[in-house]
Amino acid sequence: MYIKIKRFIDIVISLIGLVILSPIFFILIVGIKLDSKGPVLFKQERVGINKTLFNMLKFRTMRFDTPKDTPTHLLENPVQYITRMGKLLRKTSLDELPQIWNIFIGQMSIIGPRPALWNQYDLIAERDKYGANDVPPGLTGWAQINGRDELPIKIKAKLDGEYVREMGFSLDVKCFFGTIASVLKSEGVVEGRSENKKEAASNKKTSS
Repeated sequence: MYIKIKRFIDIVISLIGLVILSPIFFILIVGIKLDSKGPVLFKQERVGINKTLFNMLKFRTMRFDTPKDTPTHLLENPVQYITRMGKLLRKTSLDELPQIWNIFIGQMSIIGPRPALWNQYDLIAERDKYGANDVPPGLTGWAQINGRDELPIKIKAKLDGEYVREMGFSLDVKCFFGTIASVLKSEGVVEGRSENKKEAASNKKTSS
């Protein structure tokens, strides 16, 4: 029952967001175009509900020669690829705003497991153990407010499973406001490989 209510909430909030944030969208689009050559939007194939694939949208933050289908924190030197505008977008998570459209058309939800890259096979397999691939992926979720990029795959999948098991309005509200706090503090974001990411680097499958 809550799934239907959740979808209604997604439609209403995403529609309001598209309208209210349209001036910010315009400013960011102009900034991206003036900063570097290339499209404004970056499309990346991700895993949706029931492991169907869809194109997740982001504002482009990196150059054209960036290796494709590789999470940023697994690049050897990601700073060399990130544009000046991209640094601002990534620090503030404004690059994620286009996903409001993914939410509006039903490919994503506001709250849910972050959609894995199509080639993050071990993360997808771990999520299968908890039924976390059977719900719409989210703009943010339980794992995102409990570690984000810093989490090993097994822990991330387990947290996604906890969300699926306990999914409800109160948990979604907790994730929503927890995300705002995390973004303001820039918590859990890893740009490039580090010593405490050896497991993720060896597997090359950690979700972004």
